[in-house]
Amino acid sequence: MIDVNDTAPDFTLPATGTQDITLSELRPAPVVLFFYPRDNTAGCTREAIEFTESLAAFKAADAKVFGISKDGLASHEKFIAKKELGMPLLSDEDSDVCETYGVWKEKKMYGKTFMGIERSTFLIDGDGRIAKVWRKVKVDGHVAEVLEAVTAL
Repeated sequence: MIDVNDTAPDFTLPATGTQDITLSELRPAPVVLFFYPRDNTAGCTREAIEFTESLAAFKAADAKVFGISKDGLASHEKFIAKKELGMPLLSDEDSDVCETYGVWKEKKMYGKTFMGIERSTFLIDGDGRIAKVWRKVKVDGHVAEVLEAVTAL
C-alpha cells in the first residue's frame, strides 16, 4: 500500500490530447492524481468539474492535475467535451497503475460484488514523493482540501 513519504511509482499512460504522460517527467511540479471510477457518472462528473473550476488556483501553485480511470481515450475525450473539463484524463485500461497505487478494490453495490476503482487522490511533491493520500474520497469539499494541501507544500 502506497503511503505518505513513499516514492510515487512512476508510470507512462496515454492521455487525452494525443499525448502520453510520464509521471517522473513532470518534476519538479507537484502533481495531483485523482483516481475515479467511471466517466460520466454523477460523482465522477462532480469531482472532475470541481477540479476544472479550481485549475487556475492549482496552476498558480505550479501543480499539475490529472484524472485517471480505466475508461479508454475515446470515452475520456467525450467526457471532456460534454462537461468542458480542463485537465487531461489518463487511461489505465489494463488497471496496472490503479493496482500499483492500491485503488483497484473489491466493491459492493446493490448486493453485488465486483472489482472497481476506489475514488482516491494522491498529492506528489516536486521530488516525486507522496505528500498526501486521500482514500475513499467523498466529493463534497474534497477539491478544496487538495488545493489547501498543494498550497502548503
